[in-house]
Amino acid sequence: MKFYTIHKFSKLLGVTPQTLRNWEKSGKLIPHHKIGNGYRYYSEEQLSSIIKEKPRKRITLGYCRVSFQKQKEELAKQVENVKSYLLSQGEPFEIIQDIGSGICWKKKILEEILFRINNDEIQKIVVLNKDRLPLFTFEFINYFSKLHDCTIEVIENNEDDEISEEIEGDIYQILSTYNKSLQGKNSKKVKKIINILMSKKDIDNYLLKMCNNIQ
Repeated sequence: MKFYTIHKFSKLLGVTPQTLRNWEKSGKLIPHHKIGNGYRYYSEEQLSSIIKEKPRKRITLGYCRVSFQKQKEELAKQVENVKSYLLSQGEPFEIIQDIGSGICWKKKILEEILFRINNDEIQKIVVLNKDRLPLFTFEFINYFSKLHDCTIEVIENNEDDEISEEIEGDIYQILSTYNKSLQGKNSKKVKKIINILMSKKDIDNYLLKMCNNIQ
């Protein structure tokens, strides 16, 4: 059987160690055992029992993201739109703001969201547009959320809209990264292809084809 110290047990329950001491005094929860120095230890069975009795309060999470610092005004508008929508739903919610590329999903904010989904703290994620979530991992996040009874709701469906400047910038970043990785390598043919793709004349058609493939 697994045992927890008072500090670890309190964190798992979301209470303070002093609360556990008070529960012991009142007889509400007695530690499984104590060792010679008076340290309290609680069992995994006690943890499971309390969690079953204590219903989790899951919230709706509004996720708002832009790619660049210069888009702070756009981020503020996005937050306002999402906030207005969530207020109209009458559910407890929290809004998280993120500034970073849509092609990068390995970031602390998203790791925190996935952790909270896994911990059954979030019942729904609301985004203004589908492309607010990482460009290449939306389906994974959606699938992971469903496994934990969490849904993703998109307020505005912009699938038929033109490719935004932000997404275009993300794709440019991908191409630039590959272009830099080829520096010093004997790959003139690949470099030529990348240069063609990065030309403004051809980028729109390329982006449309790419986005259609990932949807």
